[in-house]
Amino acid sequence: MVRSPALFVGDAPGLDFLNSIATPLDRPVDWIDDGEGLLDWLGQARLVPAEALATVRRRALPGELDKVADQARHLREWFRGFVHGRKGRALKAADLAELGPLNRLLERDETFSRIAPAGSGVPFALQTGRKWRTPEALLLPIGEALANLVCAEDFSHVKACEGPACTLLFADHTRGHRRRWCSMAACGNRAKQAAHRHRHKDDQH
Repeated sequence: MVRSPALFVGDAPGLDFLNSIATPLDRPVDWIDDGEGLLDWLGQARLVPAEALATVRRRALPGELDKVADQARHLREWFRGFVHGRKGRALKAADLAELGPLNRLLERDETFSRIAPAGSGVPFALQTGRKWRTPEALLLPIGEALANLVCAEDFSHVKACEGPACTLLFADHTRGHRRRWCSMAACGNRAKQAAHRHRHKDDQH
């Protein structure tokens, strides 16, 4: 199955994960609708190295990747509820109580440090790696992206696109925080055309 390229307009990997289901034209597209979709999306998002994806694909039992994709979709919809309930305002200490499922996922991580060649005048660098023992490990970099969103992003600037049928979310990093659309090429352009038609109609009356 040939999939259209995923959308990365969120300006934060955690929001790009929520945007892995969207309605770019007229019908919803879920880029994580099965195990292959999950591998493909993780590759495009650069959350998992290509060799790790190849290893997980090779070792997975039949149906195992589809099961993990199902878990990823559940995680996505749970976290969407968290973001929608808090976007547009700064997070408070009390919000931590809602993040139990995410902390439980992060606790399963198997990361390690190792000394690796560095280049650029320094012989070595301390590098963080991850053990990809099971297909479920694919959820860990997603969990990390969601945790980074919660810890590093100002939720006051997390917004939903103003396009009437658009479901995309983004972190507004523009100066003055005036961004309104997922992208000017898509919803921004459609809004401009609609305003032009509306003005044209008014001129005719």
